Amino acid sequence: MARHRPKGRNVNGILLLDKPTGITSNEALQSVKRLFKARKAGHTGSLDPLASGLLPICLGEATKASGFLLDADKHYQVRCKLGEKTATGDAEGEVTETRPVEGIDAARLESVLAGFRGEIVQIPPMYSAVKHQGQRLYKLARQGVEVEREPRHVTIHKLILESMDLPFFDLDVHCTKGTYVRTLAEDIGEALGCGAHVAALRRLGVGPYDSEKMVTLEKLKELSEDGFEDLDALLLPIESALAQWPDVRLNDDAAYYVRQGQPVQVPHAPTSGWVRMYQNGDRFLGMGQILDDGRVAPRRLMGAR
Repeated sequence: MARHRPKGRNVNGILLLDKPTGITSNEALQSVKRLFKARKAGHTGSLDPLASGLLPICLGEATKASGFLLDADKHYQVRCKLGEKTATGDAEGEVTETRPVEGIDAARLESVLAGFRGEIVQIPPMYSAVKHQGQRLYKLARQGVEVEREPRHVTIHKLILESMDLPFFDLDVHCTKGTYVRTLAEDIGEALGCGAHVAALRRLGVGPYDSEKMVTLEKLKELSEDGFEDLDALLLPIESALAQWPDVRLNDDAAYYVRQGQPVQVPHAPTSGWVRMYQNGDRFLGMGQILDDGRVAPRRLMGAR
């Protein structure tokens, strides 16, 4: 029997997509995959249809690095609207409650924001991808079912009030993975006593990446008319997603054993944690971890042969 060959090009790298509003992250991913005619692709954490901005798309071997970006810190610009709570916590949901916006000025808002900086506890919203007994919460929410959710600890590294024009205010937010910006807006609204929801959301940073090199779908479609050369030139190397970890340099013998899945001794390696592995000068092999005995064990080989 003939062996099935996967369709598409064997293209590897990371594209920084500027996702437009109005489509899901998966729809954006599929559009990029088609334009590149890529054999394999994945994204690194969903943005709601309401949200726009940075969505790193991993092509080919770069999909093996997506988990590291899922765990990375995020940077958002968010516009919140006071006085209205919605079913989803954002402007896409039905308004469920309205309250007057009175006696709120920048000083009062700043005093409330102070309580949300640093480590905080959030309860995931019902309209989220968190699972309860094997089912996504948003599916239960659409059935009108609400269940108890486990609180989670997240860290708000930076929370800056950029502007205020009631009933709206704009925030700059740097936070850890797993932070629900919709929940943050709702909780700030409750602390102010009038409720709130997210009116607009834009992501500007994921881990080592910022918005500077983002590319729109329209630009990708324009470039695709002339073939793949200009498209491929937009791709960042896989190791660019992993810049926060130290590197180790392996000689040819050590690299051979690593490619066989065996741990090796590397002079001057860190004493613990994850490391980027390179063969000699600049051939990236993948990610390894330091074992208790000091050897480097391969964990995620990326394109290494």
